[in-house]
Amino acid sequence: MSQIQIKRIYEPADESDGFRILVDRLWPRGVKKESAHLDIWLKEAGPSNELRKWFNHDPEKWEAFKKKYKDELKKSATTKELIDLVSKHKKTTLLYSAHDEEHNQAQVLLQFLKGEAR
Repeated sequence: MSQIQIKRIYEPADESDGFRILVDRLWPRGVKKESAHLDIWLKEAGPSNELRKWFNHDPEKWEAFKKKYKDELKKSATTKELIDLVSKHKKTTLLYSAHDEEHNQAQVLLQFLKGEAR
């Protein structure tokens, strides 16, 4: 499997990022589409609006959020598309906009893609 990493979209793009995928359901505030240096935006890879709003980046809900989000990923057609994209590239960077670098969907998605959450 290819190398996968996560990164805040507000950090500068770098050649070492490889294939860049935005995995937020909403477009990040203050980021211009032309300067985002994205290869693709997979809105549907992010948690559902209901789950996103419920979680609201509350660390106390983190464990429940991870379980609910993994359940969504297992049922989503976008997950297969994401796995296919990752497998076609030597290195992939999942981009997210959350301020909390520990408690965000990209962390869960990274675990899921690496097979730790399946």
